[in-house]
Amino acid sequence: MTKKQKTKQVGKRRGQAQQPSGIEVIVDGLLRLVGKMGKGLFFTLLVVTVLVVGAGYYLLNRATDMSASVDVDQRIGITPTQITAMKQIGEWEFLSVADEELIDTLRAGFFTDDELIRIYYGTLRLGIDMRDVGEDWIQRDKDTIVVVLPPVKLLDEHFIDEARTQSFFESGKWTDSDRQAMYERARQRMKARALNSSNMKSAEENATRQFYQMLRSMGFDNVRVRVRHDGNS
Repeated sequence: MTKKQKTKQVGKRRGQAQQPSGIEVIVDGLLRLVGKMGKGLFFTLLVVTVLVVGAGYYLLNRATDMSASVDVDQRIGITPTQITAMKQIGEWEFLSVADEELIDTLRAGFFTDDELIRIYYGTLRLGIDMRDVGEDWIQRDKDTIVVVLPPVKLLDEHFIDEARTQSFFESGKWTDSDRQAMYERARQRMKARALNSSNMKSAEENATRQFYQMLRSMGFDNVRVRVRHDGNS
């Protein structure tokens, strides 16, 4: 190898060694930027950048923590969507009582008495109306869902099937108001017979059992259900 060739190779190696690295280029650019804008402005921008990055990191961690806490609450609680769905059930029948009532009325006449006897049929439906729930009707007590249902009541006051009403015996002339008075007597007697303590208790037991089973099917293991009575929370 000639002396001239050796000189060229040495020159190439020196040229390669003198090429600046990526970090050196960045540092050199920052130094030039500092020289142009001044040290005070540069450090101000640096502080602002650090604060923005720090705030972003904090908010990201905060959002992650909140998301985790919501997941934990939903595993042992109940969502607003589920509460709304249960309230939209409306009337929920838990016991039906079929009844019939014979009503007679007598009106004294000058020569003979007028008499009217009618038979009424009806089905009384006992249950709850989810629109009557209280403000805090469903709550969480540690790991247990506690439900307070509204009172059991007669769901429909017009329970007599007028199409099945029959006149068993009729003599004389009777007005619509006379028949309406007999209808009301039959309705009150049916209510008194159907809304007894035994039937009310049976309807309450059915209500608590079915609501308990519904919540269990929704994935809640610990459930406590009771029926509210008038005057009690």
